Amino acid sequence: MVRQSAAWVLSWAVALSACAGGQSAVPLAPSAPPTATVAPASTAQLDDLEHRSFQYFWDSANPTNGLVPDRYPTPSFSSVAAVGFALTAYTVGAERGWVPRSDAAARTLTTLNFLLSLPQGDAATGTAGFHGYFYHFLDMSTGLRYRTNELSSIDTALLMAGVLNAEQYYGGSDATETQIRSVADALYRRVEWDFLADSSGLIAMGWKPDTGAYPNRWIGYNEAMLLYVLAIGSPTHPVPGSAWAGWTSGYDRTWGTAYGQTFLGFPPLFGHQYSQLWIDFNGIQDAYMKAKNSDYFKNSRAATYAQQAYAVQNTLGYVGYDAHVFGVTACDGPGSFTVTVNGVSRTFIGYAGRGMGGISTYDDGTLAPTGVVSSLPFAPEIVLPAINALLTRYGTDLYGTYGFLDAFNPTVPDGAPVQSGRVIPGKGWVDVDYLGIDEGPIVGMIENYRTGLVWSQMRANPYIKAGLKGAGFTGGWVDAP
Repeated sequence: MVRQSAAWVLSWAVALSACAGGQSAVPLAPSAPPTATVAPASTAQLDDLEHRSFQYFWDSANPTNGLVPDRYPTPSFSSVAAVGFALTAYTVGAERGWVPRSDAAARTLTTLNFLLSLPQGDAATGTAGFHGYFYHFLDMSTGLRYRTNELSSIDTALLMAGVLNAEQYYGGSDATETQIRSVADALYRRVEWDFLADSSGLIAMGWKPDTGAYPNRWIGYNEAMLLYVLAIGSPTHPVPGSAWAGWTSGYDRTWGTAYGQTFLGFPPLFGHQYSQLWIDFNGIQDAYMKAKNSDYFKNSRAATYAQQAYAVQNTLGYVGYDAHVFGVTACDGPGSFTVTVNGVSRTFIGYAGRGMGGISTYDDGTLAPTGVVSSLPFAPEIVLPAINALLTRYGTDLYGTYGFLDAFNPTVPDGAPVQSGRVIPGKGWVDVDYLGIDEGPIVGMIENYRTGLVWSQMRANPYIKAGLKGAGFTGGWVDAP
């Protein structure tokens, strides 16, 4: 099954995210969980989860070209976003000694060289991208466009974040690390961000050879903060810094109060996490956040607490939701079917951009561990107990070779006609796959919480800093010499 694109997720989210307009500043989230305490995850648990999630990328990647599957073990095409997450995961693995640095560097160089060698052009077949952008999905062996999927601006940005992270991390003088920096720089400089931009700099969500650029532009709060920072900071094909104002012009429709928090809403949690895996937004502000007396880090903290409160209230009556089991985000699902559960008609769905908040909620009782785990740096006091609760309550039903399986749904009854995954008698539905775009944030965000490794590397990247400054960010490390 082809995973829905980020563009699809955004088009849904924009329609559902019109929170009541408010102008108050973001309140500080409470300092402790609102219900009975659960012991936080131990150091050993974090070690094991981070290591297993890293191993997904190390084991599943094609060793001859570095491409990473969208999902595993189900046979899959490659996701270029997953490749970006992999490149960052390799730096974590090298730093923690899970693989020798030389092996991580060799795998990284193989990946970068292959990406740079792939043909680009406007033909519908036989290419991997156009104007430096890459197609969302590539064939795992050839690296060419998979079927008819779109040239993706956001997935290219996620890939380029991993590329720049590799350029920054491998600073050695040996031939391999020197080549990594050279090839990584070439890949980033090759992206013509302005190719998909309109006259004001707003970037289209995608492009196809037969229809051209998508009419929808990235406007409003979501994971595409990263896209604009990379595009504004480009030394070769930038969009103007004023594009950031166009991007933030959509914010007021999603700024509001929900579940005790006032913040910029985006229903799936991944939108509060992806950009912040690579960019440290703590203590830096653009004009919009300065006016709100907040920043994007605080905003993600508030979103995490809102998700916890949503699970505690559980107005839809799903099984398993509480203060320690929460996290509605884009993930796999049991499939499209309707059954009666304890006298209530329940409609379930497959892969979708699930979310909560705004004027509506898109939730069928499916939870993704990545949703809560990848918020660890924002609210460790509620996320660490949540990790322990997931491990304690669900154990090996949910936790396997590569850490947490992608998703689970305790509301699904025995005998339900699920179309993917499996039903465990008396426990509900559990996925059988791990997804690269959900494993990647687990690795990076655990490491950012523990050591700040990814953030510290990317703070030193001149393109990231130029993009933030061009967008009008001030304060903190952005103003530091």
